[in-house]
Amino acid sequence: MPMTTQYPNIDIGAATLRVTYLELRQAPSQGALQDRPERIAREQLNRETYLHLYRRVGAPLHWDKRLLMPERELSNLLADGCLDIYVLRDGEGEALGFCEFDRREFPIIELKYFGLVAAAQGRGLGPWLLAEALSETWKSNPSRIWLHTDTWDHPAAVKVYERAGFRIYDVRDEAV
Repeated sequence: MPMTTQYPNIDIGAATLRVTYLELRQAPSQGALQDRPERIAREQLNRETYLHLYRRVGAPLHWDKRLLMPERELSNLLADGCLDIYVLRDGEGEALGFCEFDRREFPIIELKYFGLVAAAQGRGLGPWLLAEALSETWKSNPSRIWLHTDTWDHPAAVKVYERAGFRIYDVRDEAV
């Protein structure tokens, strides 16, 4: 069975994935003020910049949905204002990760993608990015923010989401 090198517990040859669905129905707790060189900001990314970051974050996690989208469809999605993308950048402006919310079904918002490049992991940046992005997103008064994660995601994903205030509402085994 082929395993990934970054996440050796992930069997990429598996026929099914365990998918965990989580939701947030009340305001998240405020993130702690951080005195660090990294910065988080909501950004409007063009297709090339977005895909570069998407690949850097998502390759070890087998993200491919945005890579399979036709160019025009992805460009329109990024331009039409229905996505809120919060980007974490280091002191030199290099993107280290992002948190993407899909607002097309507002007041329900889906947290579509969230992750860091491998070099930024393990320094507390992920929980900080998530907390800041959730806090800003909650200001728009959603009734619910939801997401799904699966066994191909980072092993700590469910715990990070639960610490941010999400609660599991369903777990399913789904075909890859």
